Order: sequence, then structure tokens, then C-alpha cells
Amino acid sequence: MWKTLIVLCGLAGPAFADGCPVAPEVEAAQADVLLGLQAAPDYMTARGLSAQLWDLWLQAPDEASQRMLDEGMAAMRSADWVRAEARLNALVGYCPFYAEGYNQRAFTAYLQGHYLAALPDLDEALKINPGHVAALAGKALTLMKLGREADGQRVLRDALALNPWLPERGLLKEPEGEKL
Repeated sequence: MWKTLIVLCGLAGPAFADGCPVAPEVEAAQADVLLGLQAAPDYMTARGLSAQLWDLWLQAPDEASQRMLDEGMAAMRSADWVRAEARLNALVGYCPFYAEGYNQRAFTAYLQGHYLAALPDLDEALKINPGHVAALAGKALTLMKLGREADGQRVLRDALALNPWLPERGLLKEPEGEKL
């Protein structure tokens, strides 16, 4: 009986240890970069800071999750939607607390015109990381594609409050009765 218990405990241990570790803490560094973006004097400065945000967001929790993310994004770049979705579904299943898995899966849905499918993933990414300005911008674009212009404009304003240099700023419309 003890041998059976020891064997079972030995089998259960590695399965638990194979789970995704906690995602890297990015909030403090992200907040610093966002402050820099808000104070950036020009587009070139902002561009470098935006790259720093992506470096933070694309840092997966471990080697396995990094591989899933990289493979999903590579498949997305080559429009291999089936593989992109499979790898990003695996990533979200493995690391359900990693915001970028949801953001990239939403982007895959968006690129295919599956806007309703993108929204829950964008909401989840923002629940995990409220300062994920790319997910905010993606949500704004998705809402606009769904014909929800007022909601999209509100979310775009939230995104631009964090990063006034977003390329999507060209889509901002004047609120009724106000001049920008």
C-alpha cells in the first residue's frame, strides 16, 4: 500500500509542477513607460517607449508559454489561422492569468473579422492588466467594427489617456459640442 501511495504521490507532483508559473510582474515598469509616453516630446521618442511596452507584454511566464506565444504569433503573421488559434488557445489554457495570451487571441479573431469573439478576450486581458494600452486600443477598434461607435470612442479616449501617441489617435472624433 505504501509503495502505491508513494508512486501516486510521485506521479501527482510533477503534473502540478508543470503548470504555468505566475506571469512576470509588469505593472510598475509599465506605469513608468506610460508616464514616459505621456511626457514624450515627439513620435520617435514615443515609438521607442512603445517598443518597451511590447517587450514587457511579450515576456511570457516560462519557456513553454513563450514557445506557445511565439508559435501563435508566427502563425498569425502567415495567416495560418487554425495554427494561430490552436497555439493561443493552448497558451490561454496553460496560463489563464497571462494577459498577452488573451490579447493575441483577440487579435487573431479581429484579423479574421470575428469581432464578437475578440471582445471577451480583450476584456479578460484588461481585467488581468488594466494598463494594457494595446488591448484598450484593440477593444476600441473592435467596438467600432461592430458599429458601437460611441463605446469605441470612449475606450479609445481611455487608451489615449495612457498613450497619446497611439496610431489609432487618428480615429478619434470630436465629442458632440466639443472641439478637440
